[in-house]
Amino acid sequence: MPSATLLGQSALSGVFAGALYGLFGLGLTLSWGMLRQINLAHFALVFLGAYLSYQLAAAGLDPLLTLAITAPAFFVVGVLLHALLTRFKVSPLNTLLVTFGFTVMIEALTHWIWSADFRRMESHYAGVKWKVGELYVNLPELLTLGIACALAAGMWALLRYTDLGKALRAIAEDAPMAAAFGINERALSLMLSGLCAAFAAVAGVCLALSHTLAPSQIYAWIGVVFAVVMIGGLGNPLGPLIAGLVIGVSEALTMAFTAPAWAPLVSFSLLVAALLVRPEKF
Repeated sequence: MPSATLLGQSALSGVFAGALYGLFGLGLTLSWGMLRQINLAHFALVFLGAYLSYQLAAAGLDPLLTLAITAPAFFVVGVLLHALLTRFKVSPLNTLLVTFGFTVMIEALTHWIWSADFRRMESHYAGVKWKVGELYVNLPELLTLGIACALAAGMWALLRYTDLGKALRAIAEDAPMAAAFGINERALSLMLSGLCAAFAAVAGVCLALSHTLAPSQIYAWIGVVFAVVMIGGLGNPLGPLIAGLVIGVSEALTMAFTAPAWAPLVSFSLLVAALLVRPEKF
């Protein structure tokens, strides 16, 4: 039986892991739920953002300040990707195949530039930790939690309370009808796609702050993040964060009670349960 301290530290680690899951899933759920694009390239963009932040930090730039470069650049990439997919009228299912091709291309690019060796960002954040009672809290993971909560809550508030958000929800619900009422569907879709890619850049910085990097790891995140997005609900900014926290804590406690090999079963068991309980949501 694990000790109370071990269980508490495991649960806390699960919260931090879940926050990163939610941050990964934020751009994906908006792209999938509102633009009808199953954008697998989102995962590759996260890793590309992580590598770019790693490289810029190695040149002396603060890791968080690298977002001043990567986020606008990724916004442009997101706009161009959406323009390409709409220009050729790629169906929702085929976006999965097309963006998988982009994922392979980006993986090859990162492999060519940074090789297959594991990379670790060195920053002044890494060594900062606090002891709260019997538990330890690391600054990089705390930053990830704060950023994930801020972006998810901010995006939820924007969609719910602003005219821009209402217009975005209108085009997601019925684009032709929204256009008939004067909403510029194309411009808003391009903006949202760019925003999703910028969220990938943010997730990349948080990934680099607390994890080692290797190009092949892109695919290790796809399964659990897809589960987070599906359980949280498509197009719901808060959904992936909440689902990520549930899955992260469940995985961490599973590892504490059993063995690490059992942890991946948690996310897919929860996904199967969600599909059985409320299939109309998917």
